[in-house]
Amino acid sequence: MLQASTHHHSTHPQLRGAQEHAIMGDRLTQLQDAVDQLAQQFVACIYYVNRHHNLETLGPGDQIRDVKQEPDQQEVDPHPEDVFKAAQVELAQDLILKEQQIEMLISSLPGLDNSEQDQEANIKELEEELKVAEAQRQEAIEEKEDTMRKLDAVIRSIRRP
Repeated sequence: MLQASTHHHSTHPQLRGAQEHAIMGDRLTQLQDAVDQLAQQFVACIYYVNRHHNLETLGPGDQIRDVKQEPDQQEVDPHPEDVFKAAQVELAQDLILKEQQIEMLISSLPGLDNSEQDQEANIKELEEELKVAEAQRQEAIEEKEDTMRKLDAVIRSIRRP
C-alpha cells in the first residue's frame, strides 16, 4: 500500500532537495517493486489458467490431444468450473488492484504536475547546488591535504637521528 508522505520542507534548499530526492527514490523503489509484483502475478495467472482449465474443444475441427504421461505427471489438472471461474475472478481483481496501486504511485511522483519551465528551473537550481557542494568538497580535500602536510612535518620533526 502507498503510505502518505509526511515530510516538512526545510528552509535550507540543499536539505529540501535531498529530502525530495529521497522521497522520489523511495517512490521509484515502491513503483519498481509493484511492477515486479504485477509481472509475477501475470505469470501466476497464466500458470493457473494453463494448469487448471478444462480440456475442451473450441471449434468443430478441434481435437483434444492424447498425451502419454506418467500418472503422477498430469499436464492439466482441471478444477470444477465454478471453482475455476471464481479463481479467475479473484486473479483478475488482484491484477486490477496491483495496476491501480501502480497508477497511484506514478501519480504521486514529483514533477508530473510541473511545467517544462518549472522542471528546467529545478534542474538549474540543482546544478547550482551541485556546484556549491563540489566547491565545498574541493575545499575539504585541500584542508585534508594541508592537515596531512602539517601532520607529516610534525612526524618528521619528532624522528630521532
